Amino acid sequence: MTIANVLAEIMVVDFDPAVRWYGSFFGRPPDRRPMDGLVEWQLTDGGGLQLFRKADCRGGVNVTIAVDDVDAHLATLAERGISGETFDTPSGQLRLATLRDPEGNTITLAQGLQP
Repeated sequence: MTIANVLAEIMVVDFDPAVRWYGSFFGRPPDRRPMDGLVEWQLTDGGGLQLFRKADCRGGVNVTIAVDDVDAHLATLAERGISGETFDTPSGQLRLATLRDPEGNTITLAQGLQP
């Protein structure tokens, strides 16, 4: 089996405000709008995020995004009005930041601290 792409899916009730929030989070509009109520950001060659309108589903999704510098990303997000909390794992191997979108979904930024 060859996998060309993996998409994390986040379901939201208030679609248009969520599209704006994630547009701010990623610093750009969605890459694709394949159908009404669905937008996609391609984040790497083989991975991305879908935002999907679902009337009866709010919050409860957790997505982890590996980044090169958690603190730098949080500083950029703060300039866009998005804040999060940082911490290092007890093992000292990861620096993490957790953020919540307006619907209560959790986005975790993760940075490896050891080679």
